[in-house]
Amino acid sequence: MTTHTEQQPTAQLVSQLSEQVSTLVKDELTLARMEMVEKGKRAGTGAGLLGGAGVMALYGVGALLVTIGAVLALFMPVWVAALIVTVVLFGAAGVAALIGKNQVKQALPPEPKAAMESGKRDVEAVKGAIREGRHA
Repeated sequence: MTTHTEQQPTAQLVSQLSEQVSTLVKDELTLARMEMVEKGKRAGTGAGLLGGAGVMALYGVGALLVTIGAVLALFMPVWVAALIVTVVLFGAAGVAALIGKNQVKQALPPEPKAAMESGKRDVEAVKGAIREGRHA
């Protein structure tokens, strides 16, 4: 291919432009797809952690009930152990919930920002090339 556009016929330039635009669109769609897959994985991880936090909180409620039963039944050191288990379960649920919330927050809104910015730059480059062509 000749690099000087002045030496090429218009039909050949239009053909090259068509091929390049087609390639550009395909590349932008590939970038957008890759970005959406990454965000989907992050949202899935966050949702899983939030679900895990819910399960741990449910176990925490069960442990709290056991603790209350132990306190009422014995007023002995057994309830202290049950209370420690309850606090640890709720603490773990809180940590998992915070991590899950951050994962989901990073994934939303699910829009391919990098691909959109790249597409905008491409459009501006084409507009600039067209303007330069008119002034030449």
